[in-house]
Amino acid sequence: MPPQKSFVATWLFAWLFGYFGIDRFYLGKIGTGILKLITVGGFGLWYLIDVILVLAGGQHDKHGRDLAGYQQSKGIAWVVTIVVWLLGGVSGVLYGLQG
Repeated sequence: MPPQKSFVATWLFAWLFGYFGIDRFYLGKIGTGILKLITVGGFGLWYLIDVILVLAGGQHDKHGRDLAGYQQSKGIAWVVTIVVWLLGGVSGVLYGLQG
């Protein structure tokens, strides 16, 4: 069967709302979505692992199908994620130096 779920949507859900399990709910993985929700993204660790899994192409929908658009969008998704995380880290350090 062809992919049914979007890589870009899954990546954005994992990255922006992963602490609440939205990415898992989107992929049809309701049980792990609930677990991720009540543990606030597995105390942050599960959130990070899922973002990396999505970016590396290791995340699939509940039927084991690949995500649509992965090959076309993976490069820009990696770049955007790394740049935003680095900028967040730099701004955190700069903010810490002010206080």
